[in-house]
Amino acid sequence: MMDSLVLLVPGTVIVTALIVKAPTLRRGWDQPPVRAVYTLLVVGGLAVFLSTPPAIVAVNRLTGVVNCAAPLVYSLLTAFSGACIVLILHWSGPATPAVRRATRLTVAAYGAVTVAIVVLFAKGEAPVEQLRALDTYYANTPWLREMIICYLSAHTVGSTALTVLCRKWLRRLDPAMRPLRTGLALLMFGGAFDLAFLALKWTAVIARWRGGDLDYLSTYVAPPVAASAALLVGSGFIAPLVGESAPWRDYSRYRRLRPLWAALRGFSPCGMRPVPLTWWSPVGIRLIHRESVIDDGILALVCWFDPAVRAQAYEAARAQGRPERHAALVADAAMLAAACQRRAAAERAGGRWSEAAPGREAPYRLDSRPLTELAREFDVSPIVAEVRRRAAGV
Repeated sequence: MMDSLVLLVPGTVIVTALIVKAPTLRRGWDQPPVRAVYTLLVVGGLAVFLSTPPAIVAVNRLTGVVNCAAPLVYSLLTAFSGACIVLILHWSGPATPAVRRATRLTVAAYGAVTVAIVVLFAKGEAPVEQLRALDTYYANTPWLREMIICYLSAHTVGSTALTVLCRKWLRRLDPAMRPLRTGLALLMFGGAFDLAFLALKWTAVIARWRGGDLDYLSTYVAPPVAASAALLVGSGFIAPLVGESAPWRDYSRYRRLRPLWAALRGFSPCGMRPVPLTWWSPVGIRLIHRESVIDDGILALVCWFDPAVRAQAYEAARAQGRPERHAALVADAAMLAAACQRRAAAERAGGRWSEAAPGREAPYRLDSRPLTELAREFDVSPIVAEVRRRAAGV
């Protein structure tokens, strides 16, 4: 039961990725990369589910052939590896004639390996049903030995290509493309885990060839590693879709605004307080509400802004080599932090004040945008932290 659960979780993730990608796959079916993604997700999900002991037993009973599930799973894993290489070929650049030739060659080669797996299994003899240790149990059996070598070799080439190319692309990719970078990183680590799984399999099989017994590596250690690889690969395809969706962007912005919201929610013009939201409010409404609280808090602190604090923070940031725009953000955040401390001190002292800065115009208007960048500097900048400590008298 535990073995099945270990594999069913990543299988579910891969199926989820397939469902999430279904509209995109349907619209772009004429494009080779889209077909490669579809093939990869379908055969990956099938391979994971059919690798569970109950599924192996069901396939063997249904076909009436002992160990028939083995060539089926090996063929699916081979197709998965081929789909990885095809996808990588198209990700690496435009569909040039060279890329198309390489794609056809990959499909032909992995198709031939798949046929070879079936033929070699048919020629070999596997009378004893093996649910988890077929690789090592039949490692020295004629024809089945060659079948195992074919599947492990093809899978190793595919996983190596996936890992290496994802790493290269990740290094070239714009840092601002965070969802895609996250997906590539997950795919890269998934490929690395898959290589670890293959290393365990190769080690156990080679030990059998040499008369040793390291079957436990293949039987007990390798399956959780393979499950981790499948989980990372499935997540790698989901991450860019989720990260580029409007709800996730709203949630990301909502989360990054927390430092400013936490500092300013106690301040509001003329003593007004924002209307609380219900716990089931959509994230888009929560984002608007949080931005309104921040804007109201900034408006309530306008008369507490000190241009001298801003100027000093700006010069300190420039002295550290910060660009002008970044230095301006740090300066605004520092002035806002000092204003929060001064206003809070006045409230604790029971003082009275006018929100409109009596007798004069506000000395400075805070215009830093976007608010998420201002919130980041407000929270993490050492210059802002020092200004906050001085304003608090610490």
